Formats: sequence, structure tokens, C-alpha cells
Amino acid sequence: MSITNDQVQARLTAPGQLFEMEDVGGGVRAWKHAPATFRALLENSAFHGGKEFVVYEDERLTYAEHFRLAATLAHRLADSLGVRKGDRVAIAMRNYPEWIVAFSATLAIGAVAVPLNAWWTRRELEYGLSDSGATLLIADGERAAKLAGIDIPMIVTRSSGSPGADWHEVLGEISPDVVLPPADIRPEDPATIFYTSGTTGHPKGALGSHRNLAQAPMTVAYAMTRGVALAGRDPGESLKQRRITLLTVPLFHATGCFAVLLTTMFSGNGLILMYKWNPEAALRLIEREKITVLSGVPTNAWQLLSHPSLDSYDISTLSGVSYGGAPAPPKLLERLTELLPGRTPSNGYGMTETTALAIYNSGRSYLARPGSVGLPLPVVDVRICEPTGAELPRGQVGELCLRGPIVIMGYWNRPDATAETIVGGWLHTGDLARVDDEGFVYIVDRAKDMVIRGGENVYCAEVEAALFEHPAIDDAAVIGIPDDELGEQVGAIVKLRSPATQEELQAFLKESLAPFKIPVRIWFHESDLPRNPGGKILKTRLRQQVLGT
Repeated sequence: MSITNDQVQARLTAPGQLFEMEDVGGGVRAWKHAPATFRALLENSAFHGGKEFVVYEDERLTYAEHFRLAATLAHRLADSLGVRKGDRVAIAMRNYPEWIVAFSATLAIGAVAVPLNAWWTRRELEYGLSDSGATLLIADGERAAKLAGIDIPMIVTRSSGSPGADWHEVLGEISPDVVLPPADIRPEDPATIFYTSGTTGHPKGALGSHRNLAQAPMTVAYAMTRGVALAGRDPGESLKQRRITLLTVPLFHATGCFAVLLTTMFSGNGLILMYKWNPEAALRLIEREKITVLSGVPTNAWQLLSHPSLDSYDISTLSGVSYGGAPAPPKLLERLTELLPGRTPSNGYGMTETTALAIYNSGRSYLARPGSVGLPLPVVDVRICEPTGAELPRGQVGELCLRGPIVIMGYWNRPDATAETIVGGWLHTGDLARVDDEGFVYIVDRAKDMVIRGGENVYCAEVEAALFEHPAIDDAAVIGIPDDELGEQVGAIVKLRSPATQEELQAFLKESLAPFKIPVRIWFHESDLPRNPGGKILKTRLRQQVLGT
């Protein structure tokens, strides 16, 4: 007889086991044996010593080397640059090893790391710096050049001639015996500000605590261990096997940082970075580095499986393909099981506001329920609520609400948004969902007016606002266009007051929006856009008109 989810959970979370839980107040359960803070996680990672931690192209960094670099930079930040506990340090760069070192050093002294979207325009980056009140920026050469002339100290890496202090000169000599500078850091202290797309106005800074960050990798570890146990294998053996993960998404994403980076550090496994996602480069890396896990958004898996060179590389070490951050079409699971038989597919649900993973589906459960994002992890409680906040019975569709130690503290300097989103400890996700009789969660639709393009959130209000800046625009509505590869593309329906072409409008938007936010298709509406009595555009009707759905 097959073992059940409940039996696995009872076994893995029993007293004395690695995944034992404890009450931390407010009805919240937390992982008892997780590190208390990110600093503790970083110090623990040093014990992995000579194990390879990060690989980027031909560069290789062991855990011991990473710790020495992070500890040295922590001293420079505290002693030379005057960074204090609670100060915000922004990080704007591609997926370089220096990103990880800067992130680790910042958190180790109690400062707040503010990872900025490296795809943003100068105006968007300036907003992030201003809104967070960052006192220092650590950037790569490309971002530093884009921000030339800003009134904030910069440390710059991988650059020749960019403004700012040189990374290597700031670090100076690296002592083999360096330790972290003293710091009083507690689980409830602020740790990170990740900017997340909302439905109105500018991006909001999701303020995460050290408890959030320290609990997150334990949550991912449980999810993977549960899958192994449900498959009938010894979960203890799986924890001993070295996982080499290819990171296909940016570190400034919740998935890249919380679900992949922190979990890798926590477990002492290996992480392979890419400058930019490229499916054939990914195939080469899987073969060269003997990668065991591909982790990213559904788009990455789709493009890898669709590549004409798939059969030209030895990817036999790849045992798992994991994705989240965007809806996964059932066709993807079909293609995965057909082209990579025997691999363990997994899908999950999480948000920046849940420090990434909160609900997880893998293995036989995923194959049996491809439309579900899975079961909540043991430290996560789920409610389905109606607009009044009242809980709905199982099977009914309502707003998905979550509670647990991974739910953020709130939004930076946005008390109204915090009060609206986190009510009595419950995070109101804005996603419509239902829960079946066995507890599996199904995301039905997004209540938030947002497009998710290849895992990248695009909030419609920002694109609409940018469109309205063009003198020819009389009215505008932005919608998502279904796309097999990216999940969704950005589309727009506009009513003109004077002649304009799609190409002209796209070129205009490039001046203020990152490329992934530019509509790939613009429809021109002859009459007024349909609105309800409250003045809100009826996008469902518009989608039916232009897409037939």
C-alpha cells in the first residue's frame, strides 16, 4: 500500500526529526531546527569548506572562499563605509558571484539588502534607490554606467572606467582567518526589500525578516524530501546526495534568491550561474557540470525541451526539473514526461511576499494532478476566503490566503498596503483558488491585474500609465496574451485621439519601460473602451473581443 502525504508529514515532522516544528506565536508554526537568522545560515555554510559553491563560466568559488569574501566585504562596509544595522544597501547586477557575496555581506552586519531588477531602466532603478533610501549601491559595470551621475556611493564590479569604487580595491587583502564583524541580529529584524509588482502605482518593496530568510530554505528542503519519501525512497539518503542546480532566473527574483540560492547555501550543494538564459548554453552546462536540477520558471523548461539540439548533449545527470513563478501549462508536463522520462517534475506556488515557496507539487502527485500547484508545506496554513474575509468551504473558489513564518513583515513605508494585504497575520494573495478534499490547491485565476511574462511580473497600471504619456492615446488597457513559451506576453488595447502606429507606440514606451514590459501586440479600438459603472475598464470583455477568450 502506498504511503500517504499525511503519513510522510507525520514521520518527517516528528519530535527530534530535522523538520520538527514549534509554535512561534500568532498561530504560526516554524521549523524548529532552522537557523535563526541569515547570519547564522552564512556561518554554518563556512563548514562546507572546500566544497564547490558557485560556478560562473570558468570561475569557481568554494564555500570557504565565499565566506572569506563575504566576511571581508562585511568589514569594509561596516568599518570603512559606515554601513550600520538597518541601513539599506542596494544591489544591481547580473547573476555574478559578486551578487551573492554582496548580499551575504550586507545581511551579515544587519543591514538590509535591496536587490534591484537588473532589467530596469535608469528611471526605474532611481525609483528603487530613492524609495528604499539606500545609502550605498553595489553594481556591475553595465548598471553603474546606466546610473552615472547619481548622488549615492557606488561599489562597482566587472567594469573598466565606470564611476564608483572598484570592487577589488574595496575588498583589498583577503585574510584566510577572517571572521564576521560583530552584529546583534534577531529573527524579527528586517533583512531584505524585494520590489514586487502591484496593480497600481509604483512597485512595492516587500520587507522580509531574517526569520523569513532562514525558514525559506528549510521549507524547500522539506518539499524535496517529501517527494522522495512519497516515491518510496529513503529521504535520509536523498539529503546526502549532492545536488548541482542550474539557476535560470535572476537572483533578484524571489525564486532565484530564496528558493534556489538560500537552499543551496543551507544544504552545501552547488549552484551554476548563467549570465543570461540561453537554452543551448544550458544544455552545454548540464553536460559539462553534471547538473542534477534545472530550476526556474516554466518558460525555461519549455525552451530547453523545445531546443533542436536537445538530443546532442548528454544530460543524463539531470534528475529533476523544477519550476514556479508563473502558470505552468499542462502541455509542459506532457512534454517533460515524454522527452525526459524518469525525471522528477515539480511545480509550486509562492510569491515574493511568501519568501518564495509555500505550496508544492512533485512526482506522482504532480502527475496525478497536473492542474494543481500542490499541498501547502507543513508550516503554511491555507484559507480560501470570500471578499468579506469569511472563509469558504473546500471546493469553492475564492481568494487564496496564507499564513506562516515565511510571510513578509509588510511593505516598506506602505502601511496602508500592508494593512490591506496582511490581515490578522494572513496574507491575501490576490489569487483566486480552490482546495480539493485532499488539500491540494488549484489556482483558478489572478484577481490582481497583472501579467506574468516568463516569470517576470508586469503590472498593467504601469504600462497603461506610460501609454497615456503619448499624445495620441485617448484610452488604454493592458492585458495578458497567452503564450506557450512565456506563459503570457504583454498586449494593449488603445483608443487614439490622433494617428499613431504600433511601432511608434512601442518605440515611445522603450524610453520609460524595461523591454519585457513593452506590449508585443497593440490593438486599436475605434469606440470608447467598455467600463463598469464605477469607471473600471471591463478587461474580460476586451479579451473576448481581441482574443476570443
